[in-house]
Amino acid sequence: MHEQTGALEAIDRILNRGGEADEVLRRVVEVLGRLYDYVAIEFVEGGRTELGPELGSAPPDPLRVPVTYEGSRVGALVAAAPDEADRPFLERVATLISAHVLVGWDTGGVPWSDA
Repeated sequence: MHEQTGALEAIDRILNRGGEADEVLRRVVEVLGRLYDYVAIEFVEGGRTELGPELGSAPPDPLRVPVTYEGSRVGALVAAAPDEADRPFLERVATLISAHVLVGWDTGGVPWSDA
């Protein structure tokens, strides 16, 4: 629980500093990567899901938390969470980053791995 509180504080600082959405989301993934073996952000684009920034190796069945903005699903926060007890924390993070996920997929046509 203490680690999650520290992570939320770090994410708040990242969001308060602002910057380009893709860079903000990369930094959020780095923070969450200290807690989970795998973290990724997916974006809804044209009716399909596109993988954005990620850290670690994807497990077979990660926890996927929808990211919504003004009632619309704009993406998902994906994590190799030990159990469902992590869901409330990840839901909070998904809410905090939702505005960045809405615009974060626009890397000018450059794949996330190269952006």
